[in-house]
Amino acid sequence: MRAQNESRRFGARASVLVLGLVVAGAVVAPASPASAAVPGLVRISATSVSNSTDFHSATATCPVGKVLTGTGYELNGVTGEGIVDDLRPNGGPATAPTAVTVGAYETEAFAGNWSVTAYAICANPLPGLVRVSATSVSNSADFHSATATCPVGKVLTGTGYELNGVTGEGVIDDFRPNGGVAAAPTSVNVGAYESDATALNWSATAYAICANPLPGLVRASSVGASNSLDFRSVVATCPVGKVLTGAGYELNGVTGEGIVDDFRPNGGPATAPTSAASGAYEEDAFAGNWSDTAYAICATA
Repeated sequence: MRAQNESRRFGARASVLVLGLVVAGAVVAPASPASAAVPGLVRISATSVSNSTDFHSATATCPVGKVLTGTGYELNGVTGEGIVDDLRPNGGPATAPTAVTVGAYETEAFAGNWSVTAYAICANPLPGLVRVSATSVSNSADFHSATATCPVGKVLTGTGYELNGVTGEGVIDDFRPNGGVAAAPTSVNVGAYESDATALNWSATAYAICANPLPGLVRASSVGASNSLDFRSVVATCPVGKVLTGAGYELNGVTGEGIVDDFRPNGGPATAPTSAASGAYEEDAFAGNWSDTAYAICATA
């Protein structure tokens, strides 16, 4: 009987020991790392020739095997004398974009040399990535607006626009993704004014780069000071732990008298962008107060 009791006590201790090891193993086992929402994210650039011609264009193309999630541009050598007319991602409703073309005109005769830089935000292929568009009516009204909305079930990663029928006489005032600090964007609104009176019929096209839902996708924003200075700049930065997939901007208090000269994501060919800068000049002298808002579309790093 004693031997039997000893056997039972030993068996009970062994069971506790084994259970303890199992629990301990569950505690110390390393957690699987969270998957990046946009793996392989980088920023690529391309710059046009620098000369004094009226029109300049550059196309930034993603590295082979990557797709375009967002866009940007920068005008070099002009300070209010140049307007970006086209910020056009390629692709379509059933095709992932892989490049962006930037075209810019002089707003008035300018004798200096200038150029344009196109920025492409690129990542490894994202499920469901497409480019959709919407175009306003075409007429000679002073203001045109269009909103490109992602297909149901998709979210906005990046933006683009195009002015049709004007060549330096139209300027983008609103380039605004929806969403917020706790809401994923799903559309972009493009609003454009005539910078100079024109009798031409013209329109505005909004481009939305859309993908299946991404972890942590939100829209951050930053508003610059409101005053009557000729130039202002503001940077929208992604929350800690997030990276930039795309961006937007908005001019407040001017209706055709302000030009966004820089719409520049940071990052580089080996570095994921995390912020977007928006710098704007007055096209003509303007006495009123105005400001610039920068928008950043951000996902989990």
